[in-house]
Amino acid sequence: MICKQVDPLLRVTFTVEDGEFVSKNTAIGKIKGPIQSILKSERLLLNCMQRMSAIATKTNYFANLIAPYNVKILDTRKTTPNFRVCEKWAVKIGGGVNHRFGLYDQILIKDNHIKASGTIKNAVESCEKYLQENKLQIPVIVEVKDLEEFNSIKEYEIVDQILVDNFKPEAIIELIKHNTTNKIIEASGGINGSNIVEYAKTGINYVSLGDLTHHVNSI
Repeated sequence: MICKQVDPLLRVTFTVEDGEFVSKNTAIGKIKGPIQSILKSERLLLNCMQRMSAIATKTNYFANLIAPYNVKILDTRKTTPNFRVCEKWAVKIGGGVNHRFGLYDQILIKDNHIKASGTIKNAVESCEKYLQENKLQIPVIVEVKDLEEFNSIKEYEIVDQILVDNFKPEAIIELIKHNTTNKIIEASGGINGSNIVEYAKTGINYVSLGDLTHHVNSI
């Protein structure tokens, strides 16, 4: 895609597919065309490929760790400015699932919205009114800080998914016992390679990890 923008005469052929593992010092493809155009595009190509490969590799590592528990990895909006599409594309290549792309395709009611509204019920009901008035049909996710908040909003039909942030695994297990409406449960906050399996074992549906995109070392 970059080569087409730089010079239509450039021809790129890859010997591997997106998502395949590659070893060090392996030729993965060829570029043919005017040498000036190749040199002009070289660093941009490498920058994009190295960063996307890092994200895909990290995502794949986490996805494989929790695969036995039928839990999916979600990305976040903690992305590099002007590079979100490519970074989320890399997450998908690595075996993750893309979360919302912006403030337009999903609504996430977080703790700051709840504080501004007074209570979690006020925030959800205000959101419900907004969707009805504007005739919008987009997913709504609500962040809860404890079991009391979870129980107070689990019956709302507009709530598609509930985010438990900075919960310990044992607290999530207790919360899921109260999930009588079978809401989708997403966990985030303080989750890493050393504890992600413990979270996956709780029975949640998704784990979201900000550092998939904001904390990677280019390959």
